[in-house]
Amino acid sequence: MSLRRLLNWFVMSLILFFVISALLFVLVSLTPGDAARVIVGPNASQEQYLKVREELGLDLPLWQQYGQWLGQLLQGDLGDSVVSGVPVAQVLADRIEATLSLIILTFVCASILGIVLGVIGAARPGIVGKAADIGSVIGSAVPSFWIGLVLAAIFAVQLQWLPTSGYSPLVDGLGAWLVHLILPVATLTIGGTALLAKQTRDAVAEQLSQPYILLLRAHGVSERRILWRHALRGAAVPIVTILGMKMIGLTTGTVLVESVFVIPGFAGYAVNATLLHDIPVVQAIALIFTVVIIITNLVVELLYSRLNVKEASR
Repeated sequence: MSLRRLLNWFVMSLILFFVISALLFVLVSLTPGDAARVIVGPNASQEQYLKVREELGLDLPLWQQYGQWLGQLLQGDLGDSVVSGVPVAQVLADRIEATLSLIILTFVCASILGIVLGVIGAARPGIVGKAADIGSVIGSAVPSFWIGLVLAAIFAVQLQWLPTSGYSPLVDGLGAWLVHLILPVATLTIGGTALLAKQTRDAVAEQLSQPYILLLRAHGVSERRILWRHALRGAAVPIVTILGMKMIGLTTGTVLVESVFVIPGFAGYAVNATLLHDIPVVQAIALIFTVVIIITNLVVELLYSRLNVKEASR
């Protein structure tokens, strides 16, 4: 990536951050509810209520509230939760392991499974190819929370093989950590794997029809080597695109799954923070999601540049 493209990416990333943070600030303020009312309780007097609003700065115009939050952020301060009074950084630190574990493990499982199934589908376009088409439609159409409920009903309630909810930190043991993540990871993997498998199959199948594949076969290169090394490498650009979309989708897709399986991550916590008008918490979580999106786009751009250089040298 050239210096000019890197600067353009940086400027666009800043614009994206300000737009998303400002938009979320407005949307949260428009949702029903009031953090001050939650703090004082339903039996508090109007005077107590107004005093708490003033202490929290909720009596200020919306643009001024956003400006104060942005000023604190530039100083490295995420602020305090208006509901609990706990520093937002501490709230997120206590919950980030669960969310990152869910996202990373799902991304790895969905990527490996989707690419392997896609390559096999390209090599055997009959039943496997049709199964990939059907699976991609079903996986894209069925909501993740419904998949999670079905899996929980079967494997946790009926068979009692897995826990229905909760999370076990990695420090408590690898086995317990994996057991608690099986159902939520499977829930998020099903839809993403189907779409990735279909896109991989189409991209690899297109590469298999290229003239250089015929040349490799004429030189006696094995089908396995052609498939997994040459055709898959030639199909890398569309696969990287889907993987980037998958990572971005996981940052928001974990919200519902964490709620279904009662995982103490910050993605699911964002729902409660929104309902309670805990704006500092919501903005901090939105900031993390925005950073993930920006970094993912940068990685994809860097991979594009790398792949284009390799393709040009072939």
